[in-house]
Amino acid sequence: MTAHPLLYDPDCGFCRVCVAVVLTWDRHGRLRPVPGADLESWQLVLPDGTVRAGGDAFAPLFRLLPGGAPLARLADRFPEASARGYRWVADRRSAFGRPLPAAARRWADRVISESARESR
Repeated sequence: MTAHPLLYDPDCGFCRVCVAVVLTWDRHGRLRPVPGADLESWQLVLPDGTVRAGGDAFAPLFRLLPGGAPLARLADRFPEASARGYRWVADRRSAFGRPLPAAARRWADRVISESARESR
């Protein structure tokens, strides 16, 4: 199975930690982290080449993760809430990232690096 590219902002510590948490959840290796440049939001590339971004990517992402089906149904049922919630957090990512210890960012970098290496 080909891993789905998950594009993220590599310069954002909070973003890297969030991607690492998702990759840890992704026990079947369905995602491939890809650092992106000048992204307004994270992006998930679907098998047909469709790109879903921000809150619109929640439902397809959750469907790829073990046990994520209930969250995918919620995101499908409330797409506007998903988009608004994502945007609210994304607009404050630097504030959320500030209190993250350097060890958390190092952990995230290791998880992302290992996942990227495994998905090649």
